[in-house]
Amino acid sequence: MDFEKLYIDGQWIPGASGQFIEVENPATGEMFAKVPRGNAEDVDRAARAARRALPAWSALPLAERISLMEKFLTIFKSQEEDLIHITIKELGSPYAFTKASQVEYQYVRTRSYIDLSPKVPLVEKMEYSTTYREPVGVIGCITPWNYPLGQVIQKIVPALLMGNTVILKPSQHTPLSSYYLAEAFEKAGFPKGIFNLVTGRGSEVGNALSFHPLVDRISFTGSTSGGIAVGKKALESVKHISLELGGKSPYIILPSENHDYAEPIHLCFNSIFLNSGQTCTAFSRLLIPEEEKGIIEKQLVEIAKEYTVGDPTDHTVKLGPVSSRQQFEKISDYIQKGMDEGARLLTGGLPGSPSKGYYIRPTIFTDVKNDMTIAQDEIFGPVLCVITYKDEEDAVSIANDVRYGLNAGVYGPKEKAIAIAHRIQAGNVYINASPRDTAAPFGGYKESGIGREGGIYGMLEFTQQKALFDTGK
Repeated sequence: MDFEKLYIDGQWIPGASGQFIEVENPATGEMFAKVPRGNAEDVDRAARAARRALPAWSALPLAERISLMEKFLTIFKSQEEDLIHITIKELGSPYAFTKASQVEYQYVRTRSYIDLSPKVPLVEKMEYSTTYREPVGVIGCITPWNYPLGQVIQKIVPALLMGNTVILKPSQHTPLSSYYLAEAFEKAGFPKGIFNLVTGRGSEVGNALSFHPLVDRISFTGSTSGGIAVGKKALESVKHISLELGGKSPYIILPSENHDYAEPIHLCFNSIFLNSGQTCTAFSRLLIPEEEKGIIEKQLVEIAKEYTVGDPTDHTVKLGPVSSRQQFEKISDYIQKGMDEGARLLTGGLPGSPSKGYYIRPTIFTDVKNDMTIAQDEIFGPVLCVITYKDEEDAVSIANDVRYGLNAGVYGPKEKAIAIAHRIQAGNVYINASPRDTAAPFGGYKESGIGREGGIYGMLEFTQQKALFDTGK
């Protein structure tokens, strides 16, 4: 795969700047690839191509767009081993997690969008009018580094199925897997200009997309501060925006008569520790009943031993490195802050010098107060805050006492858990061991974002309504 070109208007071409951004393997510190440092000229070329392609693509019957997406999915699946390999190298996520969550789950997502797209309510008859949903137009997709395939699929597949054209700017830290997607679109026979790939920095390519007059919508996933900055720029030309942002998600364990908390602890740990905690929906605040504190703490320490850290190519390892030196230093600073604020370490702690790879052990703080920095800020690392609550009212109050509202979980007797879930200010709440549903809407309350991804709701984000008043003579 040639990573040193951009994919614009159906062609692989050099970047206008002639400059490159190196891609680091966080497990070794090796710079092993480079991609073009795109700029406003590249974005302009992509936007013009996407705009030219838009009329024919949006007029194409949905069945024909679905047929092309089916071909894409077949090719996408054939790339599995390459995608696993490149994701491990650019992100450092371990083999088992990469295979299951970073790669194979994206086939499930793509299939879900294909199957649900005919069910999207594109025409709605009213008493005196008919409302139609039409494509928004050219979509600028800005995606993060932590799920380099997943966050891309969540945007480009529904956008294309709904008749929009796309310009993708993947993260500069994990851009390589997107090249395989571009290759799959090309091999599937998508018309030129429908999908365009422009790599580069957010301050250059992201800004250019936000400002460009031919871009109709910005779909952004990343930090809340980054989303606010992008949203402000996009709104200067009154673009549509959707923002999937940060989280500080609570996981409430209700008291158990048998004092066995192994299942909810594993569910919480899988959320906060796998992918080295670099997940926006991670259950980073574990809320436990005050009277069960000692019992649960012992189980936390014992179960944490299962979450091994090491070489991400090792099929038995559960945590690889964090994604970069910058991420390593940020997480280390938060661990130190937690110690300084008086939280007590149950396991883990400050990592040593990253002489080879940016590895951080699963770290659990207890005796955490919800007003501590580590309980309020999105650390985005394998750091869990354990907070006790007195009763259900107190648990709900603590759960909601953050500026985010992306995800949450409640574990306990089902009816009681559901009642508590209804009171939590979050866009998604998991009850006990319920699995994720690709057809469900995904998105947050409060500072966790604007809009929804996933299923029919995610596809509706890429449409706009037109009412025809057609009952007269």
